[in-house]
Amino acid sequence: MTVRGVIAGFTAATAFFTQIPVKAAACHGGRLADAAWAFPLVGAGIGGLAGLAFLLVQLLGLGDWPAAVLAVLASIVLTGALHEDGLADTADGLIGGHDREQRLAIMRDSRHGTFGVVAIVLSVVLRAAALAGIGDPIHAGLALIAAHAASRAVLPVAMLMLAPARADGLGAAAGRPRTLLAVAALAIGLLISLAALGPTHGGVAFSFAGAAIFASGVLTHRRIGGYTGDTLGAFQQIGEIVMLLTAAAK
Repeated sequence: MTVRGVIAGFTAATAFFTQIPVKAAACHGGRLADAAWAFPLVGAGIGGLAGLAFLLVQLLGLGDWPAAVLAVLASIVLTGALHEDGLADTADGLIGGHDREQRLAIMRDSRHGTFGVVAIVLSVVLRAAALAGIGDPIHAGLALIAAHAASRAVLPVAMLMLAPARADGLGAAAGRPRTLLAVAALAIGLLISLAALGPTHGGVAFSFAGAAIFASGVLTHRRIGGYTGDTLGAFQQIGEIVMLLTAAAK
């Protein structure tokens, strides 16, 4: 991969996953999947900024819970609630739909139903509770870096193993990553997790997150026949939650 290709991949992933105003260079083939290797690196950056928010709030003397909630809020603002929106749509569709066509139609509807709202609330509460339980700003920051990196590192593998559930939409447009890029993303996410949380804790957290996302992938395959952009967002949220809860475990 050339230097130009590395820059193109990183900026494309940054432009997609964040609200940072970068001009995305064209990846090979023009597909997001070609920037798959950069997903965990961008995730680590998001986690680092959320960790900085946690530290700043604690320095103001506001306590663990306000710091935790505002750190989660910082990540939501930074990503434009991209993954939270996907989680909500997935919850509405998979739980509320009676068949494949209805589930996909519900997930395409921009309005959120009861299941979607509950899913978002649970996601925010669980992540904030985990961070408040960690308390220490350094450890919380490292946990956020690991969680955001790992939860995005697994997405290319899901895109490789599952087929798009519909011919159009974000999931299909992103393309299918090459095996080497998916493995590279997974390896980078694992290395970041091990470095941030330690060999044992990081390995356990990464394994639990991967298992949770794998189970979610099996469920979406059975319910809608593959993945969509929304289910990828849900996978990220599930992975992040599991990583943070595991990091918070004593």
